[in-house]
Amino acid sequence: MGSFGERLRYLRQEKNLGQVQLAKELNVGKSIISSWELGICEPKLSNLILIAEFFNVSIDYLAGLEE
Repeated sequence: MGSFGERLRYLRQEKNLGQVQLAKELNVGKSIISSWELGICEPKLSNLILIAEFFNVSIDYLAGLEE
C-alpha cells in the first residue's frame, strides 16, 4: 500500500465507513474524501492530524513513511 489515498481508503473500508460518513466525521465535503483517495489533492496538515486521530494511526503511516 503506497499512496496516502490508498491508505485512507483502506482505513475507511476497515471501519466499514462510506465516503459520506467519513466526510461528516472530519467535517469536510464528500468530494474532498474522494479527491484525497484518488490522489487529486492532499489534505492540509490540520486535516491530516484529524485523520490520524480518527483512525488512531500516525501521520508517518498516512504519509507512507512507516507500515
